[in-house]
Amino acid sequence: MKEDFKVYYDKEQDILYLAKEGREAEIVELAPGVNMELDESGNLIGIEVFNASQVLKDVIGLMEKKLQTASP
Repeated sequence: MKEDFKVYYDKEQDILYLAKEGREAEIVELAPGVNMELDESGNLIGIEVFNASQVLKDVIGLMEKKLQTASP
């Protein structure tokens, strides 16, 4: 069964969550403010990004440029 990640954004806390069903057993810090959540088997069940608007600012800018150049 394929489980898709769902995206949640807490505007007040500025935290972006990518999550799917599962019980969190471990949190691993990937970078300052970016954590991945693993279940007891070590499967990825979530990613959380703190200060998401700042962290993703450059990524969003790059995506916008890509979309502008890809548009006919």
